[in-house]
Amino acid sequence: MPSMAAENSDVSKAEQIKLQANEAFKVIYPFVPKRSLLWFSETFKDCLHILTIRNVKLAIDLYTQAIELNSENAVYLANRALAHTKLEEYGSAIHDASKAVEIDPKYSKGYYRRGAAYLAMGKFKEALKDFQQVKRICPNDPDASKKLKECEKAVMKLKFEEAIATPSSEQHSVAESIDFRTIDVEPQYGGARIEGDVVTLEFIKKMMHEFKNQKSLHKRYAFQIVMQTREILMALPSLVDVKVPDGKHFTVCGDIHGQFFDLLNIFELNGLPSDENPYLFNGDFVDRGSFSVEVILTLFAFKCMSQSAIYLSRGNHESKSMNKIYGFEGEVKSKLTDKFVELFAQVFCYLPLAHVINNKIFVVHGGLFSTDGVKLSQIKAINRFCEPPEEGLMCELLWSDPQSDPGRGPSKRGVGLSFGGDVTKRFLKDNNLDLIVRSHEVKDDGYEIEHDGKLITVFSAPNYCDQMGNKGAFIRFEAPVMEPKIVTFSAVTHPDVKPMAYASNFLRMFS
Repeated sequence: MPSMAAENSDVSKAEQIKLQANEAFKVIYPFVPKRSLLWFSETFKDCLHILTIRNVKLAIDLYTQAIELNSENAVYLANRALAHTKLEEYGSAIHDASKAVEIDPKYSKGYYRRGAAYLAMGKFKEALKDFQQVKRICPNDPDASKKLKECEKAVMKLKFEEAIATPSSEQHSVAESIDFRTIDVEPQYGGARIEGDVVTLEFIKKMMHEFKNQKSLHKRYAFQIVMQTREILMALPSLVDVKVPDGKHFTVCGDIHGQFFDLLNIFELNGLPSDENPYLFNGDFVDRGSFSVEVILTLFAFKCMSQSAIYLSRGNHESKSMNKIYGFEGEVKSKLTDKFVELFAQVFCYLPLAHVINNKIFVVHGGLFSTDGVKLSQIKAINRFCEPPEEGLMCELLWSDPQSDPGRGPSKRGVGLSFGGDVTKRFLKDNNLDLIVRSHEVKDDGYEIEHDGKLITVFSAPNYCDQMGNKGAFIRFEAPVMEPKIVTFSAVTHPDVKPMAYASNFLRMFS
């Protein structure tokens, strides 16, 4: 047994490490005076990522060291839970917070951290129980009261929606009730117009220019774009084969997350989508960023212009549950109409789940599966015309993440799973593929190469949520060699509309 002196030494070391972790977790730039933010971002734009993502990961490592030295300290676990939440690792946050309240059932921050993680996952009922416990422990805490009240509202709204929901067997397509041709365009409307049924490049350029100046597209043309995209997507398989002729190139982009001005920057750097300059956008077009309507209408418009100019994969945020929490639903209601909420939800269900480029490169938003032996033919056969389930192949395609260790492990997000390099290599071998490209995770440099070069993560939303300081990236492949050429870029300025501006009230409290 360890001596009392050794135990005291470990406790003291753990506390010192915790303090280092607390310092690492501090984000410096939000405390810079507002008038000097532009100077600050210009001066330190190349090292902002050092102050954010890497520091959060360093904090997690340090809290882990402290926990290893003193596993009975609930504070260390609750602090690590907060750091996991910062990286959207809500499953890991819930695990740590649960251990914290096991150690100290009266530790309010443990319940608070777990409740916040449950909220971020859309698990309102579980979150409500935790905030009720916080209120019992801290009855006079106004912040706890406020969050409990918002959580109660969310649960009541959820119950009401469940009570009035139409059974799926009786539901009718919202698209059946829309005839955009009957919608009048007011004489005073001076924005972009679609003449007839053809979406042209000239129209898209004008629309993007007006979006850049924070002007709106008439709902008549917005309906037309979404309805035409719906027809195109419905006809596609769940796994789309892409052919890039010799001498031609193809670009893959990761998450955009409503960062319209960074999307425009990608087009500045790499050219507009066209038959000669095709793109694949690999899911998570919307949510978090507050220009998601502009992003999705732009991407859909290019799809209408030319099906071979742009390909679109579904991400985990192309779903009702995510859109309700992370802002897209609120933004659509604000900028368009309520009917568009249901229409977008339906069209998102038609998005393909994965692509294979030149029979060699598998592109998917999330990752691989809980079992070996999955063939491309099984992915192609998935009935994707639904909201994502909580388990199975479709769920894992949208939610899974790679891990450094071999084998499989629980998901740090609480949905899907983590998979190692051996899993990646077996899947590639079983399907005669060379490479997996996926997105789904913010990366310091906009990308990360893992699993002995067999898997690349690409993320195209730089300075994610205006606070992560990361670069964005996209990947260009040139046939026939199809070697990945990664291009990174920094965030550009955008109008003063904060991320999550349209998100649910309770989630904004934790942002």
